[in-house]
Amino acid sequence: MSDHVECIVVGAGVVGLAVARALALSGREVIVLEKTEAIGTETSSRHSEVVHAGIYYPPGSLKAELCVRGKHLLYDFMESRGVPHSRLGKLIVATSDDQMPALEQIKQRAAANGVPDLEWLTPAQVKALEPAVESVGALISPSTGILDSHSYMLALQGEAEDHGAMLAFHTPVLSGRVRGNGGFEIETGGDSPMALSCDILVNAAGLYAQALGRAIEGIPAETVPPAYFCKGNYYTLSGVKTPFSRLIYPAPEQAGLGVHVTLDLGGQCRFGPDVEWIDGIDYDVDPGRAEKFYAAVRKYWPGLPDGSLQPGYAGIRPKIQAPGEPAKDFMIQGPQDHGIANHIALYGIESPGVTSSLAIAEKVMALLDEAA
Repeated sequence: MSDHVECIVVGAGVVGLAVARALALSGREVIVLEKTEAIGTETSSRHSEVVHAGIYYPPGSLKAELCVRGKHLLYDFMESRGVPHSRLGKLIVATSDDQMPALEQIKQRAAANGVPDLEWLTPAQVKALEPAVESVGALISPSTGILDSHSYMLALQGEAEDHGAMLAFHTPVLSGRVRGNGGFEIETGGDSPMALSCDILVNAAGLYAQALGRAIEGIPAETVPPAYFCKGNYYTLSGVKTPFSRLIYPAPEQAGLGVHVTLDLGGQCRFGPDVEWIDGIDYDVDPGRAEKFYAAVRKYWPGLPDGSLQPGYAGIRPKIQAPGEPAKDFMIQGPQDHGIANHIALYGIESPGVTSSLAIAEKVMALLDEAA
């Protein structure tokens, strides 16, 4: 392998793969450096597998813009490539009268974001669709869906590789520097340490994006945001037939969207994620946290039986705001933000990152083209 490559993408999660595909489709030479043994082993495979409609995010934000754009791109991509998915829709339910204004705000925000298809449901209409759900009213989002996220990532990887991209696994980036005459030098570890140089560097390292930004000499320290880890635990339904045919979401919480019902493509039910701020990477699910899940779920599904929730899995949101602070937008930095030509840094790419992934890749390409 040559020690020089035109483009390096760090991170083989869903966003890194989408960016690598876009770069390869443009005719550029690309290598993806991934510290683990496979694609999408962390945040990209530890989430709800939901195709979000784009209804929660402030109008004009990157999350709103890229989620709505990404949703259309994602459905088109999956339909044309045979990636398993379903537009099954979701209900956002109010379980008390004081939550109804929050749903009205969601409906207004959705319309402002270009998502005009939300409709009001009365409690009787909710019962007709989802007999197990108790509510005082709800919104239905027909363009919300679910996907097989691993199949989607495999499709991205396949198209990237078909157009010449290479993936290097077990290849953590240890350090690097911005060269004075342009471009970057990167030192990797792992089984086959390499010294690489490149013209374009994309930081799509997810949970480790800030650590990578700080490890590359020449990137201004003040442009690297703080990193916070927010764990989301999931529990599966055991010994009880799934009573839902759609996703069920409660009124949203500050740091997440509440303990909601998601379904996989086989119809199996899971609940989560909750919000647990942590200091380091830890994917263990504490069985004791299920007690809070029972209380949260029974607000909209009173029939949840005792003992039916079993620990499932956990994911970690790469937050750029501290506990208690208002939610922050995606941070997609180009040369105008940090002053470094041909460097794109992606920070705080949490939900709706999967839905937005193809639109994020478009954004990265636009930033590179603007600076060309």
